[in-house]
Amino acid sequence: MSMVRSNRWLGWSLLGLGFAFLYLPILLLMVYSFNASKLATVWSGFSTRWYGELFNNRQILDALWISLKVAFWTACAATVLGTMAAMVMTRMRRFPGKTVFGALITAPLVMPEVILGFSLMTLLVAMGGIPGFPSRGVTSIWIAHVTFTLSFVTVVVSSRLQELDRSLEEAAMDLGASRLKVFFHITLPIIAPALVAGWLLAFTLSLDDVVIASFVAGPNSTTLPMKVFSSVRMGIKPEINALATLMVLAVSIAAVVGWYITSRAEKRRQRDMQMALQDPS
Repeated sequence: MSMVRSNRWLGWSLLGLGFAFLYLPILLLMVYSFNASKLATVWSGFSTRWYGELFNNRQILDALWISLKVAFWTACAATVLGTMAAMVMTRMRRFPGKTVFGALITAPLVMPEVILGFSLMTLLVAMGGIPGFPSRGVTSIWIAHVTFTLSFVTVVVSSRLQELDRSLEEAAMDLGASRLKVFFHITLPIIAPALVAGWLLAFTLSLDDVVIASFVAGPNSTTLPMKVFSSVRMGIKPEINALATLMVLAVSIAAVVGWYITSRAEKRRQRDMQMALQDPS
């Protein structure tokens, strides 16, 4: 009994150390965002001065707006394209090149971001003379982010589609429903939690990216991670602590909202399944 108890305490201790290693630096960063000193790592009193300085910093606010705009449209496009790719991989019969198609879709998962960024930059430079082709800027960042976030959404949605009971779709088609109607009325509501998770994942990856954006960004399209990275290289500024604190709070709220939405959708799905099983008709 004592051996079991000691192992339990050892497990909880290791778990606590792991969480402390991950989250204690973030907590310290949030605490020092209320530091009155100009030195970001030397505490000299409580103050909200740097939040005011942050909201008066036009360069950071412009970079934040570009990052949010790119991340939003990246998440929307990646979710739509990723869902289509997942449907092809899980619902369509085998066709010539299906294995290659799946490999190409999931390749960005294991490919270094430096290679992706460099290849996309080379593409933009080589095709820059074509009329209508986007030059290096916000549009090129959006295209690059959709390219590498698409694979993450595809994997998330594909795993949910593989778990879906296909007899529900087949029963609806036997009753006369078209494939499009089956998708929007049966498949889409069931995989909605996966879509929300994929959208949030794509949004976070796009908002956090600095490597690929550095290759394809133009002079007037600096994203927030690029701005923060260039600022930290010259020394940590207190405004960066305030910015990081606000981003942590925003991400935490988004995660809670996403969890709440997916939890409600999953409970609703389970309730509908139980009612369908209990209905004698």
